[in-house]
Amino acid sequence: MRAAIILAAGLGTRMKSSRPKALHAIAGRPMLAHLIAACEGLFDRIVVVVGPEMVALEKVAAPHATVVQHERLGTGHAALQAAPLLDGFAGDAAVLYADNPLITRATLERLVAARRQAGLALLAMRPADPARYGRVLTDANGDITRVVEWADATAAERAVGLCNAGVVCAEAESLLRWLRAVSNDNAKGEYYLTDVVALARQDGERAVAVEAPEAELRGINSRAELAEAEAAMQARLRAAAFEAGVTMQAPETVFLAADTVLAPDVVIGPHVVFGPGVTVAEGAEIRAFSHLEGARVERDAIIGPYARLRPGTVVEARAHVGNFVELKAATLGEGAKANHLSYLGDATIGADANIGAGTITCNYDGIAKHRTEIGEGAFIGSDTALVAPVKVGARALVAAGSVITEDVPADALAIARGRQVTKPGRGFRGKGK
Repeated sequence: MRAAIILAAGLGTRMKSSRPKALHAIAGRPMLAHLIAACEGLFDRIVVVVGPEMVALEKVAAPHATVVQHERLGTGHAALQAAPLLDGFAGDAAVLYADNPLITRATLERLVAARRQAGLALLAMRPADPARYGRVLTDANGDITRVVEWADATAAERAVGLCNAGVVCAEAESLLRWLRAVSNDNAKGEYYLTDVVALARQDGERAVAVEAPEAELRGINSRAELAEAEAAMQARLRAAAFEAGVTMQAPETVFLAADTVLAPDVVIGPHVVFGPGVTVAEGAEIRAFSHLEGARVERDAIIGPYARLRPGTVVEARAHVGNFVELKAATLGEGAKANHLSYLGDATIGADANIGAGTITCNYDGIAKHRTEIGEGAFIGSDTALVAPVKVGARALVAAGSVITEDVPADALAIARGRQVTKPGRGFRGKGK
């Protein structure tokens, strides 16, 4: 049995934000959610420590348990807030930080494995610039003797290159006992989680370090560091997409969400953005400057360039969504085409239907949304307004420039536009000549 305690009570003062730090997103997912995803399946119980009035953070943590740290007295104090929820827990417990969202499942597995060989294991790194990280001090055997915070370190200790990433793992009962023994006798007057290392040593336990790359263990405390973490995550997601058989013509310009699902032989053009909740099936092509969110694209469909798929959109196999076409809560049937300058919202478009340029579904009456249904093989002429709720039957033809307010039966021709009137000699009459 294993438990994870995730510390997420930080305000993120350096972020200059009214939102809790752990709510800031990387690849479309809050930092806390990234860490929870890495922990799920490896840890049997997850407890998230939040600050007062962080309801939004509690929602991100759900269905996992949360506990409130009412006073911010340091990381050791924060971790101890989870003690009532781990009373009698038989197994190991790890303490992690929500502002370390790039930690991978593989690294956590190495941490857990190292704990089986020692009384306590922690994650450490060798950053290019150790800056103000706490230093990990070791003996001749490489075992950790203690971790010293930068503010309390001597010049010699600050010269040590091995730095603490903050994550520790130990037997749960022992970890909680050490946390209760932590003192705040230090430069900041705080209860440091890292002091459990020295306490473990005092109990005769070995403490070992598990090293991982800085890019994975770096903490996020500012907007600049958030941007750096975004870049690192995008590099990781792009590499996974390549490994899955995806082609990206200009990968540095493609932005993926953490949950983007791309099948083999998907082709992605330059400057494409994937928001959360997108699935793209085999052989589909997403052309340049398209934006997708909450959408499903089926086999061999073509999206873009300059297309926007909003939440609830389904583009069926071999369908085409062209330039400056926007779909929202709409299904574009198999083989259907909407190639130019259209808005299709709250709509169902049948297989092989053709949507002409400038077509819009007038789905909102100012109070409620209404649906438009277009049958298989229907042809909607250019510059048509479909005033929902309305149905256009299979194989029906709607003349260009129509405003359709009534249902159109299958196989019918609908013309709903004013009659053209031409007045000879009533033009500009040569003005400007």
